[in-house]
Amino acid sequence: MLRLKTSVSSLTLTCSSSRFSFKESHKWKTLCLVCMLMLFCSALFPHLSKRAAEPSCITSEAQPLVKTSSFEWMKPRNILPRGITLLQGKYISTPKDSRCILPSGTNLRPEEHIDYSLDLCSRKDVQTSTSWGAPIIWDGMFDPELYDAFYTEQNVTVALTVFAVGKYLDAYLKDFLTSAESHFMPGLRVVYYIFTDSPERVPEIQLGPQRSIVIMKVEKHKRWQDISMMRMLTITNVIESHIRHQAQYVFCTDVDQIFVGRFGSEALGDSVAQLHAFFYNREADSFTYDRNPNSMAYMYKGDHYYHAAIFGGTWENVQRLAESCYLGIMTDKRNQVEALWHDESHLNKYFWIMKPTKVLSPEYCWTTDIKQRSELHFPRLLWAEKHYNELRQ
Repeated sequence: MLRLKTSVSSLTLTCSSSRFSFKESHKWKTLCLVCMLMLFCSALFPHLSKRAAEPSCITSEAQPLVKTSSFEWMKPRNILPRGITLLQGKYISTPKDSRCILPSGTNLRPEEHIDYSLDLCSRKDVQTSTSWGAPIIWDGMFDPELYDAFYTEQNVTVALTVFAVGKYLDAYLKDFLTSAESHFMPGLRVVYYIFTDSPERVPEIQLGPQRSIVIMKVEKHKRWQDISMMRMLTITNVIESHIRHQAQYVFCTDVDQIFVGRFGSEALGDSVAQLHAFFYNREADSFTYDRNPNSMAYMYKGDHYYHAAIFGGTWENVQRLAESCYLGIMTDKRNQVEALWHDESHLNKYFWIMKPTKVLSPEYCWTTDIKQRSELHFPRLLWAEKHYNELRQ
C-alpha cells in the first residue's frame, strides 16, 4: 500500500517495508509535493479523469448502460451516447426529473431521415429523448415546413381511426372531425375511419382536398369497458382488410377530444406513443400500471406511462400492437381477470416490451384540468369536457 507523509523539514515516501527519505532537497520536495497534490485531487475528484466531452442526457442518478432482452429488465441507462439509433435495444428510461442538455447538433437518426433535423437542444427545460434513443416531440424542436415537405414528397396517406358508439357519437364526433380538418396532418392525404353502432347518425362535415371518410358499423357492447377493450380487435381487422391498402401510417384516437393546434407530420414515426398528461413529470412509483400478477397486463415497474387516447405508427406496427393487446385482453377474460385500466394497461405493457420509436409530449394530448405549466408552449389536442355519468349509462 502506498502512503504519503509530509513534515516541515522532510518528505518521506514509504512503500511496503522499504523507506526512502529526501531531506533538505528543494527540488525533490517540490516535485513530491506536486505529485502528492495530483494524487490528492485524483482521489477527491475522480470524475475529472473521465472523458467529459461526449454529449449526455444528465439525470439525478446516472447509472451504467445495460442492454437487456425484452423480458430481463435491468438498471436504467441515464447517459445517451452520440449516434445512438432509435432501435438500438430495450432499455429502461431515464428518471422523470432528467433534463436533456445534449450539445447542439446531436442527432438520433441517420442524416437521410427527417428526424435527423430535430433540434434536441432547443428545449433545455424538458426531456427531449428517451434512454433508448426515441425523440420526445416538443414545440420548438422541429421545422413544420420541412416535415410537411418531406412527407408530401413521400406521397404519404395517414389513416385516423375513431370510435363513436352510443351517446358518444352525438356528444363528440362532429367537433372532433371539424377540428381534425383544421389541424390534423395539414397538407397530407387523410382517411378518417369512423366506427359506430349508428352509421346513419354520423354528421356531415365539409372535407378538404385529399380528405375522405369511411364509416364502419360495429357492435355496441353493454359496458363501456368492453367497447374500449374490443376496439383493439376491430383495429387489427380493419388494418388487414382496408387500411394497409390505403395508408402508410395510422393514428388511433378517442373521440372525446378536440384538436386546437397543429398535430402534424412531425408526429409520424414507426411506432408512436403518447405521454399521459397526468404522469409525464411524476416518479415511476406513481404510475397506474396493472400490478395484478394474474393479468397479462401486469407490470411491476416501467419507464413511462402512456395514454391510450393516442397511439400510432406504420400500419404494420399498429396492427402488431392492437393484436397483442387484444390477445392479452382475451387471455384475461378466460382467466376471469380485467386489467386495471383495460386496453390502456395492455398498451403500456406492450410499449414496455416493444419500445416506441417516437414519443409525443403532453402537448399532443393535454387537459385543462391541469394548471398551466411553463413547459407547455403549444397544446395541440385537448380533452373535451367529460360527462361520464350521462354518456356511460
